[in-house]
Amino acid sequence: MASPAQDLGPVLDKDGVRLTVDGAIATVTLTNPAKRNVQSPALWRALTEAGRLLPGSVRVVVLRGEGKSFSAGLDRQMLTPEGIEGETSFVELARSGEAGLDASIAEYQEAFTWWRRSDLVSVAAVQGHAIGAGFQLALACDLRIVADDVQFAMRETSLGLVPDLTGTHPLVGLVGYARALEICVTGRFVTAEEAVSTGLANLAVPGDELDSAVRDLAAALLAAPRDAVIETKALLRGAQERTYEEQRIAERAAQGRRLRDLAGLGE
Repeated sequence: MASPAQDLGPVLDKDGVRLTVDGAIATVTLTNPAKRNVQSPALWRALTEAGRLLPGSVRVVVLRGEGKSFSAGLDRQMLTPEGIEGETSFVELARSGEAGLDASIAEYQEAFTWWRRSDLVSVAAVQGHAIGAGFQLALACDLRIVADDVQFAMRETSLGLVPDLTGTHPLVGLVGYARALEICVTGRFVTAEEAVSTGLANLAVPGDELDSAVRDLAAALLAAPRDAVIETKALLRGAQERTYEEQRIAERAAQGRRLRDLAGLGE
């Protein structure tokens, strides 16, 4: 899949992550197709940096992976005693004590957190394998468009681990507790058809149409006024935690802000 900003110089290009910006659209690309865009702490730090480098003009962020796979998940070297050169292996992390381990995982999670900022709408364009950390990175985004060859899988449990990169909350919210439990514990593949039917993906298209489908969605997302999009996203994101009456109150408050702004009476 080609980047919408391929003619512009990258804002960031390091450790398997490239960030390009074209006006209101930013594209974050995983750039290690030879290894199916496997993930490491260095890649997570680069993803976190990409979020911090986004200009204020950006309204839509597209996440994509080069090659046949979106991301095959964690670099398994992290699970070996020697780990990845220059990085603390998981074996060493386990020996660092509860506080040190918690701090390290919290740092890793930052790479998966900023995609849901209220001032952005993030879209994952997913093809081929999206396994483990790859699945969770796709889940970190607001929306997902998938190629018809997509294969989601949560393999952490089969390795004796748990999904810890922020994927459990959106997965349960999208497909429900029972199906989320079954997907995580069995580690089975979720295909494009199931992803769309369960709400895990917004749309599935042939692989050669993934580019154009993402471009069309980005254009549609930019059509509405930015402030209205921000308020709507905040309303919907908070709906699960609010009661019906609390959501009614939140709607009234948000609409009041919009009407005052439209009338030139903004605070």
